[in-house]
Order: sequence, then C-alpha cells, then structure tokens
Amino acid sequence: MEITIVSCNNTGKCCAGSSRRGLSSFFGDSLVDNGNNNYLATTARADAPPYGIDYPTHRATGRFSNGFNIPDLISQAIGSEPTLPYLNPQLRGEKLLVGANFASAGIGILNDTGIQFLNIIRIGRQLQFFQQYQQRVSALIGAEQAQRLVNQALVLMTLGGNDFVNNYYLVPFSARSRQFALPDYVVYLISEYRKILMRVYELGARRVLVTGTGPLGCVPAERAMRSRNGECAAELQTAAALFNPQLVQMLLELNRGIGSDVFIAANAYDLNMDFVTNPRAYGFVTSQVACCGQGRFNGIGLCTILSNLCPNRDIFAFWDPFHPTERANRIIVSTIVTGSTKFMNPMNLSTIMALDSLV
Repeated sequence: MEITIVSCNNTGKCCAGSSRRGLSSFFGDSLVDNGNNNYLATTARADAPPYGIDYPTHRATGRFSNGFNIPDLISQAIGSEPTLPYLNPQLRGEKLLVGANFASAGIGILNDTGIQFLNIIRIGRQLQFFQQYQQRVSALIGAEQAQRLVNQALVLMTLGGNDFVNNYYLVPFSARSRQFALPDYVVYLISEYRKILMRVYELGARRVLVTGTGPLGCVPAERAMRSRNGECAAELQTAAALFNPQLVQMLLELNRGIGSDVFIAANAYDLNMDFVTNPRAYGFVTSQVACCGQGRFNGIGLCTILSNLCPNRDIFAFWDPFHPTERANRIIVSTIVTGSTKFMNPMNLSTIMALDSLV
C-alpha cells in the first residue's frame, strides 16, 4: 500500500515523502486489543505474566496472547511498524502517522455487552477516538494530507463474539435472551453493526476488513462449561452459524450501496475451524486444551501466574480459555493475506495491496 508518509522533526515541523508502509487502524475487542485496557480501571486486562511470555520483550503488554496478536502480524504483513494503543502517551508526532489501535477487550456491537468489565472503550467511543485521532493527524500534516492518509489506510474491525459469550449466553435467562429469541437477536446485532460500519465509512475508511466470529463454542472455556465430553458447545456454534452468513450478506449490500468494495469479509469461522477440527494438520497437539488456565481443558477462570502453563506454546491452538496462541494468529493472518474467496470475500489482503500499489 504505497502512501504518502510524513516525517516530523523535534520542533514539530513535518514534511512529506513516499514510503511503502501503510497506515493501519484497528477496532474491536480482546482479539485485537494491544494494550488500551492497561490504561483503564477494568478487569478485562492482560498486563501481567504469563501474558507476553513469547513477546520479544517477554513481558505482558496488554495483548491477550503469549506473543504477537493479529494487528501486530497484519502490520508486519503490510510492511508497517506495529500500531500503538490509542491511549498510550507515546502515540504522538510521527508515531501517529503509522496508525493507531483503538480496540478494547470486552466490548461488543452492543453497549450493554461487557458491562461486567466496567470501564472499557465501547465501539462508539472507539470511533470518537478515531475522529479525534484524525484531528491530531490534521494538525501535524494538514487536513488534505490527513484525509488522504485515512482514505488509504487499512482498517480491521473485529466485533460480535462478546455479544454472544459475554451478553446473550453469559448467564442463564440473561436480559438479552429474555428479550430476543436467538434468530431475532442476530438480526438485531447485524442491524446495529451496519450502523457502526457506515460510521467508519463516513469517517473516511475505504479499506475495511471485517472479521466474522470464530467457532465460539469450540474455545476451551465453552467446552469446559457447556460440553459433556469436550465437544464444541452446540448453542454457541448455532449462534456463529446464524451470525456469520448474515454479516457477509450485510457487507455485500453495503458495498453495492457504496458502489465499491470498501468492506472485505474475513471468514474467521472457517479459518479457525480448520485447525480446531484438525489441529495435527497444522502442527498443533491440541485445540481442546488451553495452554494457560485451570480446571477442565484449562478453560476455567483466568490465565494468571498461578495457572497451569504449557512449556511449548507452538503446539497449542489456544493460549488461554478464549484466545489463540501467537502461532494460531499467524495461521489466521496468513489466510487473511493470501486466502481464497472462501475465506476472504471479495479479495484477500495481498490483492488489496496489489490494487492499491497501482493507484
């Protein structure tokens, strides 16, 4: 993605040059949060060991991973520096021109998703921060350059899983499950997600990767809590099976209305399901048991310094009860970059980069 990039000196003066790095912005939940929740009074955080055990610094960074997460690996794929969390005070000057990560663990499409985590950055607030971020970039390089940078940016949006796991199915007879039958809840989620994505478009995003939910019932936490013999939890699998096709349909409709392939659907369900159902084909020993956790399948409670911890993270598909290992994230991002239309509709990231290099 060839874009104009800008360098700034110590006095704050900036000048434009050309670079192959692409600006990128990330929105969503714990799958893509790289440390915003470190700066918040919330229980949804990953800033203590053994999180980050395989990160280059071997320290917990706020990523819900043993090492790199999906945004890190996408930044690497497009030849960019990793983006800083928006709340990180180091995000200023030239660092702003790399992009920013606005994601916050625990959030969903709906504002009442994740209320148990207290102080998290809900998606509406993430988009407000994106607007604020653009104003800060404009102050550095001028409004016209800033708009061009944002229009050419790669945006990743990852939402939806928590609306099922941490809302509809959080407790028996939850408020949302009393309000909606599951098919109606999915229709409601899609209608609310549509508004969010249109807002992203209004704010200038023109290349937006939107991930569906993974196989929600197959994470170690749900196997531990809901299955008799360790099989994937049926009700959460049903939720994902209803949500994902409707999300793809909604993205196609948005693109038709806009007249351009702005929104790219990433089929996270099939993408994950391949190594969940056949872990050994991908070099994993298990996709049932989390590397870090306790109880059945290491799927109960939190990953902490007191948890069971596997010695070799590369042979586990799941790092903690809910999140993939770095190695699983690498498989996911590799598919985002080069996957067929089964996984990336209407095109993969390498095709996007090839097209954008022609502009």
